[in-house]
Amino acid sequence: MRDDQERLKDIAEAIGRIEKYAAKGRKAFEKDELIQNWIVRHLQIIGEAVRALSAEYRDKHSDFEWSKIIGMRNILVHDYFGIDVDIVWSAVEHDLPVLKRKIEDLLLLGGA
Repeated sequence: MRDDQERLKDIAEAIGRIEKYAAKGRKAFEKDELIQNWIVRHLQIIGEAVRALSAEYRDKHSDFEWSKIIGMRNILVHDYFGIDVDIVWSAVEHDLPVLKRKIEDLLLLGGA
């Protein structure tokens, strides 16, 4: 079974993979279905990793919006045809950099 530290690494890795293609910009994202699917898939991975963090760990780090991350994962997985690419891009552009910094800080602290 994967522990919380490994889940944080999964999140960081997925963020890096999103950044790789998000760097091409919004127009590329809007035009290229493969980029859209790549980004959505890795957002799902982030949500799944967050969902798998222990409740104690999520409670200890209540400054994260864990429930929103899990909620987005649920929409991306279960309401696939209802995905709004504007919301996805907004999350990539605005929320992901914040999450990245916070996850990096936790990893530097050894997942504390």
